[in-house]
Amino acid sequence: MTYWAGNRKTNGIDVSTPSVARMYDWLLGGVENYAADREACEELLRIVPSSRRLARGNREFLQRVVRVLAQEYGIRQFIDHGSGLPTQDNVHQIAQRADPGARVVYVDNDPTVLAHGRAVLEEDDNTVVVAADIRDTDRIFAHPEVRGLIDYSQPVAALFVSVLHCLPDGDDPWALVRRVAGRLAPGSYLVVCQLVSDRAGVRTGVTDLMLAATRGRWGRVREKHEVSAFFEGLQILEPGLVDVTEWRPDTPLPAQAQDEEWVEWGGVALL
Repeated sequence: MTYWAGNRKTNGIDVSTPSVARMYDWLLGGVENYAADREACEELLRIVPSSRRLARGNREFLQRVVRVLAQEYGIRQFIDHGSGLPTQDNVHQIAQRADPGARVVYVDNDPTVLAHGRAVLEEDDNTVVVAADIRDTDRIFAHPEVRGLIDYSQPVAALFVSVLHCLPDGDDPWALVRRVAGRLAPGSYLVVCQLVSDRAGVRTGVTDLMLAATRGRWGRVREKHEVSAFFEGLQILEPGLVDVTEWRPDTPLPAQAQDEEWVEWGGVALL
């Protein structure tokens, strides 16, 4: 494997080092990715062949959860941490179908995400893309564009969808989630899911691959009890913490939806 060797840039973007956002884009069938991203994905698929299906299931969970929060719980403000590349039916599109005035903040520090996100959203006054590290809660909440859009006295849905596995334990993602939750008004919601596996070999294999491919921009595949810790003391909505394909699915799940390799595990909590 040589995809992380070298340091070639295109339009200021390092295309020789795989990006988690661009890898996810490729797994979803997108075109905003480079050879290094595709090669890393092929290696990932050799370790966990279900990765493409898992990516689709995760994206569908994000779409369902935003729709449910907007339509059934009346949430009109969303902060999407680690939003990734724009694709069909983004958070703002789903939320604004429930209410055209719904406001959405996308937070990411990937230059590809920032360039494409801003191009897509340049005519939407109720949506912004903020260049920030998701760990920098102070900067995000104090950012002028965020403060101009989000009313912190009103409920907000804070989204951490398929991003916390990118943070190492040393960065304490659990403390990050608590910091964000502590800044939100009562009646807000927390959405968290991340990659987990009951197989030690899968956890180690994927973590080692991604650490090498992304040059350390990765945390680890965790276990279910570690995801449960993000929700400690919170009121978790039905159906609880689950494989996200099982979170209020629109149609009955096919038998093959259950996978033993790894899953996105998480849920939604009321603050």
